[in-house]
Amino acid sequence: MGLVAERLGVRTPSLYKHVDSLAALQQGLAALAMNELSDALRDATQGYAGRDALAAAARAMRSYVVGHPGRYAATVGVTSDPEVDAAGARGIASLAAVLRGYAIDPADQTHALRTLRSTLHGFATLQGANGFQWNADTDQSFEWLIDFLDRGLRRS
Repeated sequence: MGLVAERLGVRTPSLYKHVDSLAALQQGLAALAMNELSDALRDATQGYAGRDALAAAARAMRSYVVGHPGRYAATVGVTSDPEVDAAGARGIASLAAVLRGYAIDPADQTHALRTLRSTLHGFATLQGANGFQWNADTDQSFEWLIDFLDRGLRRS
């Protein structure tokens, strides 16, 4: 909490007037980020289906993760909390809506969601951490990833 107070330019005791604990601060940040990401996914995918919905969701997630790496990191591995859980469920619902554009067996829905989320998470977090050092254009690689996912989902 001392570092947070220092970065905000206040004394640590003053911070406790607004936040109960470091854990409460982390949960609040996770809830904020999860709500923002879920809103971005919902807004990006409304009115689209199939590959168009997939591309919109992928670009929205990548944009959020790269644009807000600290906030996004707060959503990974967060302790269960009603607000975080509700926001996360909205994000998953948006990704599930994307998958409805594909003929995925209901028994495979969870696997498809995990594959989609982990693939997008991996690409975006690597990009956000400057993890792509090759000469190839990152945007072109991302479009290739979207096409790759689309082909795989069509075959499932």
